[in-house]
Amino acid sequence: MSTFRSIVFASVIAGFIVGLVVTVVQQFGTVPLILKAEVFEKAAETHQHDAAAVPQPAAAGHDHAAHDHGDHEHGAGDHDHGAGAWEPRDGFERNAYTAAANILTAIGFALLLAGFFAVRSATTGMSVSWHEGLLWGLAGFAVFTLAPGLGLPPELPGVPAAPLLSRQIWWLAAVLATAGGLAMIAFRRSVPAAIAGVILLTLPHLIGAPELANVETNVPSSLTHQFVTAVTMTSLVFWTLLGGLTSAVFARIDRGANLRA
Repeated sequence: MSTFRSIVFASVIAGFIVGLVVTVVQQFGTVPLILKAEVFEKAAETHQHDAAAVPQPAAAGHDHAAHDHGDHEHGAGDHDHGAGAWEPRDGFERNAYTAAANILTAIGFALLLAGFFAVRSATTGMSVSWHEGLLWGLAGFAVFTLAPGLGLPPELPGVPAAPLLSRQIWWLAAVLATAGGLAMIAFRRSVPAAIAGVILLTLPHLIGAPELANVETNVPSSLTHQFVTAVTMTSLVFWTLLGGLTSAVFARIDRGANLRA
C-alpha cells in the first residue's frame, strides 16, 4: 500500500509541475503558431462561404462544396471550427483549459512511469535515480512523439488530413511497435532480440502512415514546419522533465515511506 501511495503522490506532484511548465512553454512556442494558423483557416472558410453563396454554372470545374468537405474532414477529436462547435474564449479561459489538459496528461504519464520505477526498484532493490528517470523520459519521447511524428507530424488548424480512424490506428501501431522494439533492444540484450527490435521499430514506417493524395490549404508551409519543430521541442521538454522529476520525487517519497515502516 505504501508503494501505491508513493506512485500516486509522486505522479500528482510531478505531473502538476510539469503540466504548468509545459503550459508556459506552449505560450511562447506552439500557441502563437496555432493562432496564426486559425487566421488563415477562418479566412479560407469566409472565402468558401462567400463563394458558395454565388450561383455557379453546372459545368464549373471547381466544386466548392467538395473542396470545403475535403478541407474540414478531420474526424471527431480533430480541429473542428464549425458553426456549432464550442470553443473556450481566448485569454484566461483558453489558457486555463490548456493548463488543465496538460496537467492531467502529465499526471497520467507520470503514473505510468512511476509504476515502472516501482517495478524496477522492487526487482533491483535500489531506488531509481533521476539519471535513469531521464532515460525513461527520453524513451517516452521516442515512443509517443518521435516515432509517430515521423509518419504523422503535428497538424495546424486549416491543414487537411487523412480520416481520423485510420490515423489513430496507425499512431497506436507505431507507439506499440516502438515501445516493443525499444524493450527488446534494452532488456533482452541479444542479437536475435536486437534484430527483432529493429524490425519492430521500422515496421510501421515501412507500411506507411495514412495520408491524403492531394492537400490544399492556404496555411503557409513555413508555418507548418515551425509548428512541427515547436511541438517536438515542447514534447522533449515535457518527457525529459517528467522522467527526471517523477523518478526523483518517487524515490524520495518511497524512501520516506520505507523509513516510517
